[in-house]
Amino acid sequence: MRLIERLKFLLFHPRIAVVLHDLLMVALAWYLAKAFRLSFEPESSMKALKLAEISLVMLLQGLVLWWTGLYRGLWRFASLPDLYNIGRAALLGSAAVGAALFLFDRLSNTPRTTLLFYPVLLTVLLGGPRLMYRYWKDHRLDLYAGYERKRVLVLGAGRAGELLVRDLRTAGQYLPVGFLDDDPTLTGARVHGIPVLGRLSDLARLVPEVAAEMLLIAMPSINREKMQAVVECCERSGLPFRMVPRLQDVVSGRSQFNTLKEVAIEDLLGREPVQLDWTAIRQQLAGKRILVTGGGGSIGSELCRQAARLGCASLTVLELSEFNLYQIERELKAAFPELQLNVYLGDVGDAATCNHVIAQTKPEVVFHAAAFKHVPMLQQQTREALRNNVLGTLTLAQAVRESGCEIFVLISTDKAVNPANVMGASKRAAELACRMVAAHGNTRFVTVRFGNVLDSAGSVVPLFREQIRAGGPVTVTHPAVTRYFMTIPEACQLIFQAAVLGRGGEIFALDMGEPVLISYLAEQMIRLAGKEPGRDIAIVYTGLREGEKLFEELFYEQESYDSTAHEKIFLAKEREVSVAELAQQFARITAAVRRFDEPVLKDCLDRLVPEFAALAVELNKFALKRIEAAAPILRR
Repeated sequence: MRLIERLKFLLFHPRIAVVLHDLLMVALAWYLAKAFRLSFEPESSMKALKLAEISLVMLLQGLVLWWTGLYRGLWRFASLPDLYNIGRAALLGSAAVGAALFLFDRLSNTPRTTLLFYPVLLTVLLGGPRLMYRYWKDHRLDLYAGYERKRVLVLGAGRAGELLVRDLRTAGQYLPVGFLDDDPTLTGARVHGIPVLGRLSDLARLVPEVAAEMLLIAMPSINREKMQAVVECCERSGLPFRMVPRLQDVVSGRSQFNTLKEVAIEDLLGREPVQLDWTAIRQQLAGKRILVTGGGGSIGSELCRQAARLGCASLTVLELSEFNLYQIERELKAAFPELQLNVYLGDVGDAATCNHVIAQTKPEVVFHAAAFKHVPMLQQQTREALRNNVLGTLTLAQAVRESGCEIFVLISTDKAVNPANVMGASKRAAELACRMVAAHGNTRFVTVRFGNVLDSAGSVVPLFREQIRAGGPVTVTHPAVTRYFMTIPEACQLIFQAAVLGRGGEIFALDMGEPVLISYLAEQMIRLAGKEPGRDIAIVYTGLREGEKLFEELFYEQESYDSTAHEKIFLAKEREVSVAELAQQFARITAAVRRFDEPVLKDCLDRLVPEFAALAVELNKFALKRIEAAAPILRR
């Protein structure tokens, strides 16, 4: 019974029908090729055909068709690459048949021109039915499912739009009714039979004309300003809209290529894709033993993912949060089963923990991302800020230097520049701690400063998202507050690039682009949630918190800065600082932490970071003037 069932399966399998069809077309193409040639002679072309000859042609051509992979494709998705494959197989088959017939009977029964007519005819006979079948299937879907599918307008008639429409016409959920594109040469053209109706500015007029129910943005490579303009057009139309994911999101695994996604705030505030020297990065980091502290946090976890993708020899994660450590361990083991992963629960401020982890794993590259970073909370927690951010960095840096590690990268912040809060001042002190340790030893100490990262834990984006979900209000401290933003993957990629550029002792600052008004960020997040700011969800201004600045900076006024080999990374030239004075203040901090003596700790912070003693109020008055002058830029 099983044998009979298998025979039935083979006989009635769709691919068997395809093979039989192709073999019949091979025979027909050979007959027609000879008929065209022999029609000028009195003999009948059929008499010129022999059973052995036609059998040989079918056998050889069938083997060539199989070898070229023609039967791995489906007629339903036949396209120009399949037609090219058929033409290639026909030419190879003609050559094979010609050689075989020459050996068989010296081509005594086959005119030479037959070998020229045959591949052309075979390409037509094999490609024609496939393309007609696909056209019929597409036409049938449009004809019978048009009233059941959601009518969509596609914004962008480029390559991404063409691929999107091709997928939509086979998916059965959406019915493309037209394209919009700002290229005037495309207006009136057709892509897969779908017309380009006009420019993006015509959206409001065309939506009711074509009865569109949804908008699909197929422009994954446009810049931030253009994306903001497109989204504003979509919002004014009142229709729901989705977008094709950006290439960098697909490569990083955050999106799938053939999946439509909602427009996220990252798409509106993101920048041009970062161009990195991946060759240099791989040469420096691939195959190395890497340690990431704070590896369960927003930046630390992305550093772990990218280090694993680079092919590090081993990856060690040191994390204080038990839950975060559990999460990143589970994720890395699932995504990189071959990775040699070591996870440790511990505090970088514990010298015994640092020495133990380093002795066990012998890291060659260390990324120090562990830090407390919540500005309002640390404003009242000076001891904990200095114990973790300053002494933790100092303890780890000393342990790393003693181990002979090659590279130590400190993840710093723009809040360390002219700090108006304890958090920023503690990160500046951490930079100085690395500078002091770097004075002795062969380890290359590199510091990287950058601003806010979108959607990091504890940042404003998750807070706004939670407030919008709860129905508001969305709280903003001041209408003029601005911040720099970049995505987490971009920040981590530039950290890797800076680590490769560093020769020891440098402070690198990442180009954060233009600052963004937090009020604009709130408005856009509300609109992306399908609400109207001020009508559906209120925006409430609560006033600047203690230690909060209206704007952030990436360099001190006393620091000059130079460009580097990478256009988005700058090198800050620090002012001279006495190493002996640094050692004295760090010794005072260590003793004061043990005694929980916050007045002494604040005095030490003022001495280490004199700028911290300046009043934040004066900075904010200056900031207001700058923001008013730059308002048109900030609202982009």
